[in-house]
Amino acid sequence: MDVMGDKATLFETGRFVQPSGAEPARDELGDMGEAAEETRLALAAQSGDVEAASVLGAMLLRRGDLDGAEPHLRAATAAGDRAAANNLGVLLHQRGYAEEAAGWWRVAAVAGSAAAAHALGRHHRERGDEPAAEYWLRQSAEQGHVLGAYALADLLEHRGDVGARRWMRAAAERGHREAAYRLARALDRTAGSGDEGAGKAAEAEQWYRQAAARGHRRAALHLGAILEKRGELKEAGRWYLNSAKDGEPQAACALGFLLRDAGDTESAAVWWLRAAQNGDGNAANALGALHAERGETQTAERWYRAALDAGDDNGAYNLGLLCAEQGRTAQAEQWYRRAAYAGHREAANALAILLLQGGDATGAEPWFSKAAEAGSVDAAFNLGILYAGRGEDAMALRWYERAAAAGHAEAALQVGIARLREGDEQEAERHLRCAAGGGSAEGAYRLATLLDARRPPEPAHELGEILHAKTECEEWYERAASQGHRRAQVRVGMLAAARGDVVEAARWYRAAAEAGSRNGAFNLGLLLAREGSEPEAAMWWMRAADAGHGRAALRLALVYARRGELAEGQRWAARAVELGPAEVAERAGRLRDALREELSA
Repeated sequence: MDVMGDKATLFETGRFVQPSGAEPARDELGDMGEAAEETRLALAAQSGDVEAASVLGAMLLRRGDLDGAEPHLRAATAAGDRAAANNLGVLLHQRGYAEEAAGWWRVAAVAGSAAAAHALGRHHRERGDEPAAEYWLRQSAEQGHVLGAYALADLLEHRGDVGARRWMRAAAERGHREAAYRLARALDRTAGSGDEGAGKAAEAEQWYRQAAARGHRRAALHLGAILEKRGELKEAGRWYLNSAKDGEPQAACALGFLLRDAGDTESAAVWWLRAAQNGDGNAANALGALHAERGETQTAERWYRAALDAGDDNGAYNLGLLCAEQGRTAQAEQWYRRAAYAGHREAANALAILLLQGGDATGAEPWFSKAAEAGSVDAAFNLGILYAGRGEDAMALRWYERAAAAGHAEAALQVGIARLREGDEQEAERHLRCAAGGGSAEGAYRLATLLDARRPPEPAHELGEILHAKTECEEWYERAASQGHRRAQVRVGMLAAARGDVVEAARWYRAAAEAGSRNGAFNLGLLLAREGSEPEAAMWWMRAADAGHGRAALRLALVYARRGELAEGQRWAARAVELGPAEVAERAGRLRDALREELSA
C-alpha cells in the first residue's frame, strides 16, 4: 500500500524498502548519525514527546522493523497524532490486518491526512465499494495528494467519467509519471487532423517527454517513435536506447531498425536478439530476414518460427516466402494459408498467386478478393489481371482503379490505357502521369506519345540553327528510355536526330538495337550510312531484317545490288516482299524482278 505518514515524507512515495538478508554497505558516518538520531528520538519518546514517538515509529517502519515500530506508533496515535495513525495503518496492512488498518486510516483521514484518505480509498476500491472509494480518493486529491489524484482519475476513467481527464492532468502536473503517460496516450488517441489535432499531438509529446524523463519506458518508446517519424533520428535513438535498457522489447526492436538503416547491421542484430528473447515477434522476424539475406536459411527459419510463437503472423508469411524461394511449394502454401487465415493480407495475396501459378484460378480468386478487401494494393491489381484474362473488362477496370487510387503505378497504367480507348484523354493523361511518376516505363512512354500527338509540327532543323529546349514529351520519352523501354529509346533517338544531334541519336538507337529493337537497328543503320559507315550499317540492317523489318531487308537488297552481288540482293528483295509493308513490298518486287532479269541475261 503506497501510503505513508504526513511527517515522514519518504513514506509519501510509497516505496518501502523491505529487509533483506544482506543490507547494502552504508557510509559509516551516516550510520552513526542515524543511530544518534534514533537514540535521541527514543529518549524523547520515553519522556512523552508524541512527535518524537511518531517520527521514531516511521523510521523503524521504513527500516522494516515492524515489531519495534508498532508500540511507538500506537502510543503516538493514542495521543492523537494523525501521521502516526496513518503509519500504523500501513504497518497493520503489511501484516495482513486490512480491516484494522482501514480503521486507523479512517481516523487519520478524518483528522485531515491526505495520505490516509488515499490509502482508505484504495482499500475500499479493492473491496469493490466504489462510492466509498471515490469519496476518500476525492478527499485526498482535493488536498493536493498526487497519488490520490491519480487513483481518483483511474477510478473515474474505469467508469467512463469525463472528470477523469482533469484529475489525470492534476497528477501529471504534480510529477506522477504514469499519469503523464496515460494523459499522453489519451491525447494521442483523440488527436485527429487540423489545428486541433496538431495541438493535441504536441501536448501528447510534452507529456510523453515528462514521463520518459522520469524513467517511464513505454513513454520513452512512444517519444522515440514520434521523433523518428519527424526525422529526428539521433534523439529518437537516445530515447529508444533508454527504454530498451529498461527492458522494453519494442524499443530494442525499434532501435535495431534505426541502426540497420544507419548501416550498422551488427549492432542492430544485437538489439533484435535482445528484443526477440523477450518475446518481440517483430524483432524475431527481423533476425530471420537478416539470416535469410546471408543465406543462413535454417537459422532464418528458426527465428521466423520464434516470431510465430510470439503471436506475430508475419512469421508464417515469412516462412512461406522462405519455402517458396527454396522451391518447397507445398510447405509455402501451408504457411501462406496459416497466415492468410489469421488475416495477413499479403499472405492471402501470395497464396492466391501460388494457386494461380498451379493453374487453380478458381481457388486463387477468393484469396485475391480477401486480400484486396483487407487493403492489399497488389491483390487489387492482381484481381484486375485475373478478370482481364477472362475478358471481364468492366470488373478488371474496377479493381485497377482501386489499386491505382492507392498509388499502384501499373494499375494506373491500365486505367490510363482504358481511358484512352474510351477517348477520355484528360482522365487518361491523369492516370498515365500517376503511372509514369510511380516508375512505370510504359506509363512514361504512353504519356509521352499522348503529349507528342498534341505538339504542333516543328520546322526541320538546319545547320547552325539554335537548338530548342526539350519539350515535356521528350523528357518523358527519355525517362522511359533510361528505364530500358526500347520504343522510347528509338523515339528519343529520332527526336535527337531531328535536332541534328547525331551522337545522341546514335547512342539511343544503339541501346534499343542491342536490346532487340528492330526499329532501333534499322534507324542506327540509316544514321551510320549517312555518316559513311555502310558496312556497319548493313550489319544492323541485317539484324533488323532477321527480326522481320521489311525496310531493312530492302536496304540490304539495294546494298548488295550496288556491290554487284545480285543473287544476294535478289534474296533480300524477295524477303522484303514477304515482310512488307505494301509500299516496301511493291518497291522490293520491282527490284527483285530487275535483279532476276539481270541474272538471267
